[in-house]
Amino acid sequence: MNIIKYVTPEIIFGCGALAQVGDSMLRLGARKVFVVSDEGVINSGWVEKALSYLKLAGLEYEVYSNITSNPKDIELVEGAKQYREAECDGILAVGGGSPTDVAKAIAILATNGGSIQDYEGINKVTHPLPPMVVAASTAGAGSEVTQFAIIVDRQRNLKMTIISKSLVPDIAIVDPELLTTKSAKLTAATGIDALSHAVESFVSLAATPITEVHAINAINLITRNLRESVASRTNLKAKRNMAMASLQAGMSFSNAILGATHAMVHQVDGLLDKHHGESNACVLPNVMEFNIMSCPAKFKRIAEALGEDVTGMSNWVAAEVAVKAVRRLILDTGLGQGLAKVGMKECYLPILSRNALKDACLITNPRDADENDILDIFRRSM
Repeated sequence: MNIIKYVTPEIIFGCGALAQVGDSMLRLGARKVFVVSDEGVINSGWVEKALSYLKLAGLEYEVYSNITSNPKDIELVEGAKQYREAECDGILAVGGGSPTDVAKAIAILATNGGSIQDYEGINKVTHPLPPMVVAASTAGAGSEVTQFAIIVDRQRNLKMTIISKSLVPDIAIVDPELLTTKSAKLTAATGIDALSHAVESFVSLAATPITEVHAINAINLITRNLRESVASRTNLKAKRNMAMASLQAGMSFSNAILGATHAMVHQVDGLLDKHHGESNACVLPNVMEFNIMSCPAKFKRIAEALGEDVTGMSNWVAAEVAVKAVRRLILDTGLGQGLAKVGMKECYLPILSRNALKDACLITNPRDADENDILDIFRRSM
C-alpha cells in the first residue's frame, strides 16, 4: 500500500482576512514579531495595516524590508542579525514570494546558524523554527503554504532551492483585497507563475490524488480569471478566484514538487534578476511540449481544465491543444516574448543547462532530461 504524506498550514481565506494577523501571532505564542516585507508592499499600505492589527493584539514588532525581488543570500544575513538583536520570537511575512522566502530563510539562520548554503537541497533543517505567519499579497508564488524557500546565491549566480517541512508556515492568511494594488504586469506574471506550479505539480512524478485535485482546480480557475484580473484592479471576483488558484497550486506543488520549468527558470532568475513569472512564461510551454510523451493522458486532462473541447481527440493531440492554450493565455496577458527579450544571451545557455541538472525540481520532472535536452529547451525559449 502506498503511503501519501501531505503538509499544509492552517489557512485563513477571504476579504478582510489580514485583520487576523494579530490574533494569529498571539495564538502561536509570539510577543515580539519580526515583520518581513518589501518596499512595494509597504508603499501599498498593507504593512501599515498589518502593524495596526499587531498593535491591537498588544504585540511589539520589528520591521525588516531590505530585500529585492529575487532575494539574495546577503539579505538574509542582515535580517537574521536584526531578528536576534531585536529579541523577536515570531515571524510575520507580508508580501509575495520574495518576502516569504526571506522570512523562511531568516527563520532558518536565526535558529539553526551557519550560512543559507548549508540548507540547499532537501531536509537539511534540523532545529525547530520560530512560529511563522504569512499574509500573501500576490496570487502566484503560493509560498504561504509551501515547504520551499528560493534564494539567490550571489557567488554562483543561481537560485538555491531549499525544501523542508519545517518551512511550512504555521498559519497562511490569504486576503484577496491585497491583490487590488498590484499592476497589470505583476498580476500577469504572478498568475502565470501559479499556472506553472499547477501544471508542473500535476504531471510531477510525486503527484498524488490529493495534489492532482488542487492542481486541476487551480488550472481551471486561472483559465477563467487571469485575463479579467489583469484587465481590472477592482474586479474582486477575479481577484478572489486567482487568490484561491494560487493557494491550491501552492498546496499542490509543495507536496508534489515541480519539474524542468522551475529547474531552468531558477537559473535564469539567478543570472538576470528578472521576475520569476516572466521567465516562467517563456519556458513553460516548451517544457510542456518536451514532457508530452511521458504522460499524454495527463496533458489531455490539463487541456480540459484549460477549457478546451478535446472530445474524441487522442491523448497526444489533446496534449498539443493544451500547450497551444497555455501559449495563448500567456500572450493574452502580455508575457512570453522570449528569453532574449528579458536579456538572455546564447553564450549563457550551456552553463545554465548544466546548473539546471543540479536543481532539486528536476528530480520530479516526468520525462528524463539531460544537458542537451535542457539546452534545446532553452534555445526554443529564446
